[in-house]
Amino acid sequence: MISASQGRLQDRRPLSIIDIGSNSIRLVIYEGLARSPTLLFNEKMLAGLGRGIVSTGKLDPEAVTRSMEEFRRFRALSDQAGAERMYVLATAAAREAVNGPDFIHRAEDVLKTEIQVLSGREEAHYSALGVISGFHPANGIAGDLGGGSLELIDIDGEAIGDGITLPLGGLRLQDMAKNSLTQAAKITREQLARAKLLKGGQGRAFYTVGGTWRNLARLHMEMTNYPLGVMHHYEIGIESAASFLRQVAKAEIDKVKGIEGVSKNRRSLLPYGAIVLQEIMAAMQPSKIIVSALGVREGFLYSLLDKAEQKADPLISAAEELARLRSRSVDHAHELVEWTGKAFAAFGIDETRDEARYRHAACLLADIGWRAHPEYRGKQSLNIIAHASFIGVDHPGRAFLALVSLFRHEGVFNEAAPEIRGLATPRYLERARVLAALLRVVYLLTAAMPGVMPRLKWENRGNGVLALVLPAALADLYGERPAGRLAQLARVTNRRLVLAVEGGPSMSVK
Repeated sequence: MISASQGRLQDRRPLSIIDIGSNSIRLVIYEGLARSPTLLFNEKMLAGLGRGIVSTGKLDPEAVTRSMEEFRRFRALSDQAGAERMYVLATAAAREAVNGPDFIHRAEDVLKTEIQVLSGREEAHYSALGVISGFHPANGIAGDLGGGSLELIDIDGEAIGDGITLPLGGLRLQDMAKNSLTQAAKITREQLARAKLLKGGQGRAFYTVGGTWRNLARLHMEMTNYPLGVMHHYEIGIESAASFLRQVAKAEIDKVKGIEGVSKNRRSLLPYGAIVLQEIMAAMQPSKIIVSALGVREGFLYSLLDKAEQKADPLISAAEELARLRSRSVDHAHELVEWTGKAFAAFGIDETRDEARYRHAACLLADIGWRAHPEYRGKQSLNIIAHASFIGVDHPGRAFLALVSLFRHEGVFNEAAPEIRGLATPRYLERARVLAALLRVVYLLTAAMPGVMPRLKWENRGNGVLALVLPAALADLYGERPAGRLAQLARVTNRRLVLAVEGGPSMSVK
C-alpha cells in the first residue's frame, strides 16, 4: 500500500483538465477542486492544430496525428496521478474546422471521455470567470488570445458584461495576413472596430490571458530587469508597453533580451500578439496592462464551485492551505490573525480592506519556515512566499507578505532582499515592520502553540503608556526576552510600552 504524502492535503481528490487549443494542447492535473487551485502536474504540447486553417478549412493533418499520440499519453498520466475525473475542453480550431467533428470523435475514443467543444460565447465566459477568480476584484476588459481566436469581455467584480469573439488568434492572423505584419495590423484594426465594448474600457485595466501574451510579458520583465519572476498580476504601464510592443511588432524579436527563454514554436507568433495588443490599446486606451495567469481552464474549475466557495478569498484560502501543510500549529496562526487585529486597533492603526486581507494572510504564513535552519528561516520564507502561486494579491502585496516573514525571523530592521523591498510601497514596508515586531513579541510568549494569545490584553495606563498584560496564571512567561522584543515594537511604533502581569510586576520598555 502506498502511503499518502503529508505534503498533500488529504481531503482533496485530484482531477484533470485537457485544453485543446488552436496552437497548444495542455494537460493540467489539480490537487483538487478548490478556490485557489494547486497544480499537481502540468504538461503541454505545441501541436499547431489551427495552422493553415484559413486556407484549407481543416485541422493540420500532421498535428492531428501527433495530438492523438499525445492524448494517449495524457490519459495515462491522468490515471497515474490518480485523477478521479477528467474534463476535456476544445476551442476555436476544433469547433470551426471541417474535419473538427471527426477529430473530436477520434480524440474521445483515445481519451475515453466526452469532449466539450466550447462555443465562442462559452470560451469568453470561462475566460472571464478565470480572471474573476484570480483578482480581488477585477475591473476592466479581459482579452484571451489563443491560436485561433481572441475573446474580449467586460468584467466588473463578479459581473460579466458584453463580450465578443474575433478571428484574431495568433496562428489565424498569421495565416490571414500571409506572414505580413503590416497586413496583420490592418486586419486587426478592421476586426477590433466590431468590438464596441472596448470604448467602455477607457481608463480601466486590460487583462491579458493566453500563452503569447504571457511570453511577451516575460520578455518585458527581462527587458526592465523586474525583480520578481511571478507572472500573475504583473502590471505594465502604458508608456512602457507601447515602446516594448513597437519593438516586437517590427519583428525585431531576436534582439529582445530573454528571447532564448521562449520556445522557437512560440517566437513566430509574438509579433502578431504584439500587434493585437497595440491595436487594443489604441482602441481602448486602458489605464494599464495586467497579466492574468488564469484563463479558460481555471474559469471552468471556478464554475464547478458552489456559490459560497466562489465567494471565498483566494489569497486567504491559499495561505490557509500552507498553514495546514507547513506551520507548527494552524490554530496558533488563526489566533495570530485575531490578536494582531486587536493590537492594530489598540495602536490606532487603520487598515484598508486589502491591508486587512494581507495582514490576515501574513499571519497564516508566519510559521511556514520553521523546519529550516534558524539562520535561514527568514530568507527561505521570503522566497517561498514571494514566489508562491498565490492569486488575489498584487505584487506590492506579495512583497508585504514576504517581508513580514523575513522581518519576523531576522529582525524588523533587516536590510536583506532590497529587490523585494523595492516592490513594496512605503506604507506596506512600514506595516510589514510593525506586524513583524508584533509577531516577534508574541512568539516568545506562546512557543508557537495556541492558547496564550486569547488571554493577553492591551491596556492604556495613562500618559501615553500602553501595556501588554499577561494574566496571573501565565506570570511565568514574563521575562527579559519578551520585554526586549516589546522594546523593538516600541521603537517601530514610536509608542511607550510596558510588559505587565495582571496584579503583579511590570517592565517598562520605553
